[in-house]
Amino acid sequence: MNKTARPVESAHGTFHITDVYPSVDGGRFPVKRIVGEPVEVWADIYRDGHDVIAAALVWRHEGDGEWQHAPMTLHSDDRWGGAFVPDRPGRYTYAIEAWTDQFASWRHRFAQQQRDGSDHTLDALEGAGMLTQAQAGSPGAAAVIIRQCEIYLQTGEAGALLAPELQDAMAGSQFRPDLTRSQLFPLIADRPRARAGAWYQMFPRSQGKVPGAHGTFGDCIARLPDIAAMGFDVVLLAPIHPIGRQHRKRRNNAAIAQGGDPGSPYAIGAAEGGHDAVHPELGTLADFRAFVAACRTHGLEVALDFAVQCSPDHPWLTQHPQWFKRRPDGSMRTAEHPPQRWDDVVNPDFGCEDAGALWHALRDVVLFWVEQGVKIFRVDNPHTKPLPFWEWLIREVQQHDPEVLFLAEGFVRPKLMKGLAKLGFTQSYSYFTWRTQRCELEQYLGELTGYPERDFFRPNFFVNTPDILPFHLQSGESWMFKSRLALAATLSGNYGIYSGFELLEHTPIPGREEYLNSEKYAIRVRDWDQAGNIKPYIAALNRIRRSHLALQQFANLRFINTDDGGVIGFVKEAVDQSNVIAAAIALSPEARDVWLTLGDIAIGRGEVRRPVTAVEDLVTGERHPLEWGGIRLHIDPARDPALLLRCIA
Repeated sequence: MNKTARPVESAHGTFHITDVYPSVDGGRFPVKRIVGEPVEVWADIYRDGHDVIAAALVWRHEGDGEWQHAPMTLHSDDRWGGAFVPDRPGRYTYAIEAWTDQFASWRHRFAQQQRDGSDHTLDALEGAGMLTQAQAGSPGAAAVIIRQCEIYLQTGEAGALLAPELQDAMAGSQFRPDLTRSQLFPLIADRPRARAGAWYQMFPRSQGKVPGAHGTFGDCIARLPDIAAMGFDVVLLAPIHPIGRQHRKRRNNAAIAQGGDPGSPYAIGAAEGGHDAVHPELGTLADFRAFVAACRTHGLEVALDFAVQCSPDHPWLTQHPQWFKRRPDGSMRTAEHPPQRWDDVVNPDFGCEDAGALWHALRDVVLFWVEQGVKIFRVDNPHTKPLPFWEWLIREVQQHDPEVLFLAEGFVRPKLMKGLAKLGFTQSYSYFTWRTQRCELEQYLGELTGYPERDFFRPNFFVNTPDILPFHLQSGESWMFKSRLALAATLSGNYGIYSGFELLEHTPIPGREEYLNSEKYAIRVRDWDQAGNIKPYIAALNRIRRSHLALQQFANLRFINTDDGGVIGFVKEAVDQSNVIAAAIALSPEARDVWLTLGDIAIGRGEVRRPVTAVEDLVTGERHPLEWGGIRLHIDPARDPALLLRCIA
């Protein structure tokens, strides 16, 4: 059959295919979805006149040559819908095709004409002629067409041309002279870890047990049972590369290091190597691979910090001096972010004449670590590098291995953060870290779960980072640490903590949102079981997350009313509608009774949706029936600031 599609702009205005969903910036950037889950596609499709329209969804993986097809269904007011399932990670393209179903149009007209009782023999012959011109469809369709055509020719009974099975057979067996295809739309299908994961960030050199002694990959392996027991999925490592010696910083970012100061791991590169080497005090490359393998046995993935910056000792400065800027006196231009300046770091010059070689070198660094078993990268300060570079690098790496994920670290202007997500970053840091009031959280989550953000922006809610000790944690109150943890872990499919959070570490540089004696400039040795830790609470929360699909996604979120401004309430539903969780989380320390409104929540799969009649406490196992459309429950933040409830119909 001739199914050559015309682009919309050359179809002489026959079809209009508009308001296509999903699409990001009209198809400029890819939509993000998860492999193995249906991608629903909607569009308004119409043409002049009264002929019957048919439409199909077409798609293919970028590695495939052939298009796959699925029919689209008319719902109402020219709105059509269809779906396809990406069966493996990678980049896809989809489009919508529309054409006139000539036989269905004739059938509709003929059925109406027969009502006037006049002779319509010529009209019937027109329909029979269409059967003789049918193109090769499926063998079953061809058999139906031949049979019905013979019946009509032998009997002259027009009813043979109106058989429902003939209409179905002809739907895929006609010449389509006006077949029109929409523009192409891109989509990325990621593996499930892109949508859900609990992250634990740590400095490898601080995992030892001897004060002042540099930790090793062996020490990191020894920590894995503890991290796995808390229920984390991803272990994020600060840079593991050799550290420069020139202008090395001392404790608390003070200038001029003294003997024994290890320097900042973000000042990457020394005589021992650069971005593709490991710090010799951590161990060897073989030791790192052993760490990756050990993580795998504990159900953990390794994420590496990818910082596109160099110390003045990085081998690239001598091997490729053209990649770096110099000042008028010939000295190296160091990195700065006013009012701060980092004399121990220099940034590559992406505007140099040899920028192409620089781009490829950085890509090869990422691919090197992919070969060592790393499939997740946290990119440090991506907003300070050219945006086209990231779009190119992410595509290059994912063409090599579509399972690689990228997290954009950057607390910058909202549109720039969203722009990085559009360019291909799998996940993004967010402003959650500073959203503390109920109205702030509801407004911000409403923005991120709305359209179009939900189609391209996947937030990762870190409650703290090596750079940020939020003011609300600086009092060290256990209830606040638990509340922030519960909010991050339940509101977002992805969340993370920086090590020390479980020990309630909270000592700041006075007046600033930074840790005193930061690990960025010093080695820390901790008692991971010290009194007052909240490790059991973290483990219980992550166990609940793993057991309930509703908490492993971000977009299906609805805030619900509570009668207390100090408590935020919301409901989350699993993508497959199999699981619905309601939550109430205290934002202040006082114990209180709170009323949750759940009477208008319906649960169930597909069209079979029923109202909630009861809830089950996921911590205690107690069941509570709804009364008057809601339920009153007690929250004591000193014990647990979060109520997590499974909804029951």
